[in-house]
Amino acid sequence: MQPRTLSAKEITVKKKTKTASTASPVQQVAGFIAKFDPALARVIRSVRSALRKRFPTANELVYDNYNFFVIGYCSTERPSDCIVSLAANAKGVGLAFYYGAKLPDPDKLLLGSGSQNRFIRLESATTLAKPGVEALMAAAEAQAKTPLPAAGRGRLIIRSVSAKQRPRRG
Repeated sequence: MQPRTLSAKEITVKKKTKTASTASPVQQVAGFIAKFDPALARVIRSVRSALRKRFPTANELVYDNYNFFVIGYCSTERPSDCIVSLAANAKGVGLAFYYGAKLPDPDKLLLGSGSQNRFIRLESATTLAKPGVEALMAAAEAQAKTPLPAAGRGRLIIRSVSAKQRPRRG
């Protein structure tokens, strides 16, 4: 039997596919964050810690994509059940609201004009404690189609790692 010849499409897909890491999810996240400038990495770690405390039963869905490093805090393992996301690139850190266009925003904190997502920029984790930001997070949690579990601890799940990425340092 002769070996099958791969099509151009199959070859392209194989080149783009990255092999699974042998590192644990915790080690992988630490590696993703280490790609950033040290000051920005500290902000990412502190925001992540604050969001983990704020949403202890949420699953953390991690994406190290081309444009952004993202950790979504979700009630299930589905990205569409995301309540908020930490999103970082070389320019800074943001808090994204997956269904932010539907959130009440009396303080006009939300940025963006898309039909669904809105975000705020975070200078530090202390921004999360501001009353307007806390109100947005509470509203996002309340509007979730699938509520967060009442007890337990969410899982850390690496969803996607892009082989090609924009620089993470400024």
